[in-house]
Amino acid sequence: MRGYERRILSLIMLAVGVVCAGSAQVRAADPEIDRLLQSPVGQDWVTNGGNLTNQRYSTLKQIDTNNVKRLKGAWMTRLKGSGFGGKYSAEATPLVRDGIMYMVTGNDDVFALNAKTGEILWERWSGIDQKISTVCCGWDNRGLAMGEGLLFLGQLDANIAALDIKTGKEAWKTPIEDWRNGYGITSAPLYYDGIVYSGITGGEFGVRGRLTALDAKTGKILWRWYTLPGAGEVGSDSWPAGTDHAMRGGAAIWNTPALDPDLGLIYFATGNCGPDYDGAMREGDNLFCVSIVALKAKTGEYAWHFQEVHHDIWDYDATSPVVLFDTVINGQPRKAIAEAGKTGWVYILDRTNGKPLIGIEERPVPQEPRQKTAKTQPYPIGDAIVPHCAEPLPGFEKAGCIFEPFWEEPVVIQPSGGGGTVWAPVPYSPETGYLYVPGTIRTSSFTRYGDTYKHGLRYVGSPWSGTFTAIDGKTNKIAWQHKTPYRMGSGGGSAATAGGLLFRGDPDGNFLAIDAKTGEELWRFQTGFGADAPAILYEVDGDEYVAIATGGNSLSGTAYGDAVWAFSLKGQLGPLWPPPPPPNVAGPGGPIADGADTIKIGDRNVEYSYFPARTRVKAGTSVTFANVGDIPHTATDIKQAKWDTGVLEKGQSKAITFSEPGIYYYICAPHPWMYGQVIVE
Repeated sequence: MRGYERRILSLIMLAVGVVCAGSAQVRAADPEIDRLLQSPVGQDWVTNGGNLTNQRYSTLKQIDTNNVKRLKGAWMTRLKGSGFGGKYSAEATPLVRDGIMYMVTGNDDVFALNAKTGEILWERWSGIDQKISTVCCGWDNRGLAMGEGLLFLGQLDANIAALDIKTGKEAWKTPIEDWRNGYGITSAPLYYDGIVYSGITGGEFGVRGRLTALDAKTGKILWRWYTLPGAGEVGSDSWPAGTDHAMRGGAAIWNTPALDPDLGLIYFATGNCGPDYDGAMREGDNLFCVSIVALKAKTGEYAWHFQEVHHDIWDYDATSPVVLFDTVINGQPRKAIAEAGKTGWVYILDRTNGKPLIGIEERPVPQEPRQKTAKTQPYPIGDAIVPHCAEPLPGFEKAGCIFEPFWEEPVVIQPSGGGGTVWAPVPYSPETGYLYVPGTIRTSSFTRYGDTYKHGLRYVGSPWSGTFTAIDGKTNKIAWQHKTPYRMGSGGGSAATAGGLLFRGDPDGNFLAIDAKTGEELWRFQTGFGADAPAILYEVDGDEYVAIATGGNSLSGTAYGDAVWAFSLKGQLGPLWPPPPPPNVAGPGGPIADGADTIKIGDRNVEYSYFPARTRVKAGTSVTFANVGDIPHTATDIKQAKWDTGVLEKGQSKAITFSEPGIYYYICAPHPWMYGQVIVE
């Protein structure tokens, strides 16, 4: 080859190299993070679910079934009161990279800590508006994402923010929507290949759910995929023709997606339809509510879906993150995806096409024509993790099983909308082949509200308890199960390890190590606060650590705090005193306050509660409901809203006179997980 030919070839190769490099920069803006996201989890924990599969499985095995009893606290750090209080939940998964831990609280504040010592390195206070009134189920943030030298978080005000990972300084912020329209974000985003993906909350507020993809460098929105189809789009025929009901039908995305780079697909699960307990106006299956959905990760183009509940009227939304795993079924290697639902079942599908791997049968179910109920519902072959039929309860004429319909007379049903698996993630261990599923056993009464945008009614005072179950991923059968005296599955979760262990936090403040194969408890440690977050594992300077945030859960009523614990075999810290036990009865708690004629809403830094929650007065007494919290609340009769304070802004109050003896239950209409009781004699 002549010299000038070599020079021309060099120039051509250089030009091609520049183009390829530019393309590579678009395709893999942070190749090291992308590599970690596609690899088994080891020294670092760089995304909410450990890696792109959401398996929450660590290959670390320095701590194992033989030595875990030696585990002690390596450090415990308090996060300066951030997210401390009854309105907050601490459910976030910390991230760790190169010896630094990154943690977010229920107030959307972010902290960087030395992962070996717990020392706070920097902090970013969100300054978020404390009067945001459209938050469902407590103030919460379930975690962060990282890539390209940035940390990404969703906020309660429906913004996605990017922070400099070295300083915490804000790099960009993009509004996904306006929180005043009912939108918010509580899930951890997912970063991969230059894109940040995020869902959105608000299914109770008449929103239109969506997955949003943003450019990681700039925050520019690249595309949106709406979980409620527009006219002529896939799924639009599952809504009443000629209406716009789908445009405000909910189907929020509460969870962090999973992603398969080989298939080029991103996966997530969707929430309930709205109105929640009234299906009369939305005849049809109502896609894509309560569904597992796969999209093309680059473009947002629809690939496939599977609907777990048709025409949901029970609040059986799919809020737990999906998990990807490879398995062998009937001797054939298969690519699986699983999601644990509020129904108490685990749905196991082929992630290449959305078809059931083990079998899911469409079975006829009881009908209520006024609710436009679906004629059949999917029944997975295998075991449920919670009971599927309600026991009769005093004061209720009818008790039913899953998918029992209802209208305007209360029907007691099991599981309830707060039963089964809610937001808690589900790990998968490739060693055991098990999925580890937390669940709540709870009976509720269901009835239809006449008002389109109000929640349905829920039985007050019913017992609740929990299960923690190992489900065999090949059969969908129970391998072992723990029963607990308090609810599970609301926000906790666990992490599995190559050391044969499963680490789980419990609402009573205990942090447990369990033999992942047998379910035997091997170690427990009292953290002093509600341990309602998932654990992670990481390594610094050759030492393995296990970490968990402990700060309670507002819905479960567990002990609140602002702590992060890390444990190691070299740890020296012992356990704390146990906090007050979590409630095991749904509804108003605490002692009955005799003669109390003033009930404060949002008192004692507990936004979503009544003080006292239970009062006893004489017939003819006027009880004053005073809002001392930050956001609007009501006190609304739970039986067809026969009495109601109306919306009370901060500082407002209203007196209700109770003339007749009886027991009067009430809720806050915008926040119906708040309960109160007036006993009139």
